[in-house]
Order: sequence, then C-alpha cells, then structure tokens
Amino acid sequence: MALVDTLLHDVRTGRFERTLAALTAGGAAITAGESFMAHDGASFGNKMMWWPIAVVPTAVPAGVAAVVSQRAAHTVLPFVSAAIVANGLQGTYLHWRGIRQRPGGVTRYNLEAGPPVFAPLLASLVGGMGLLAAVLRREGS
Repeated sequence: MALVDTLLHDVRTGRFERTLAALTAGGAAITAGESFMAHDGASFGNKMMWWPIAVVPTAVPAGVAAVVSQRAAHTVLPFVSAAIVANGLQGTYLHWRGIRQRPGGVTRYNLEAGPPVFAPLLASLVGGMGLLAAVLRREGS
C-alpha cells in the first residue's frame, strides 16, 4: 500500500515526470511497432507511411534519457514529443484523405475497411504524454 500511496501523492502534487517519461518510451515502442505492421500490410503504398516509422521510435531513447536526466526531460523529450504530435495530426489528415479517395467516399464501409481513422491520433497521444512529462515536477525532488 505504501507504493500506491506514494504514487498517488506524486500524481496529486505533479511529481510524475520520470514515470510519464518511461510510459512515453514504452508507448512509443508499441505504437511504432503497430504502425510498422499496419503500413507494411499496406505495402507502404504511400511514401508518407514511412514518417511514423522514422519519427515515433525517437521517443524511446528520449523517454529513457528523460528518466535518467532531468535536463533531457526538459530539452530532448519535448522536442521529440512535439514532432510525434505533429506527425500524428498529419497522419490523421492523410488517413481521412485516403478514406475520401476510396470509391464512394466517406461511407461506413470505407471507414471500416480503409485506413484506421483514429490510429494516428494514438501516436499523438504518446507525444502528448511526453510533452506533459516535460512540464511536470520530478519524483523525489
């Protein structure tokens, strides 16, 4: 119970930087893997499909560095995280464009069978976690 109490106290007082940086690194690894599999399944038909494969994994070393170094948490992690948020927003636009370009346009079938509408926003969420980690206070300080 002491661990849970400490964790809740840290969250309530905004001392969650290291934990959120670690979650960002883990989330980026999972998101990058999922993006790679989905885009590989589509044979990387559009060159833009390589962008999340290049951008999202950069949060893994940045998140690990932020766990170890407070300086990295305030310099490298927010830079990388902002790039991931931007890439996720760009991907959302491209996925919607891909759905609109399918025969029939935006239909229920195309929404279900076309590019996943909200998947790029999940990458943006990982980037948002990194941005939030950069403004929180460090545990134990």
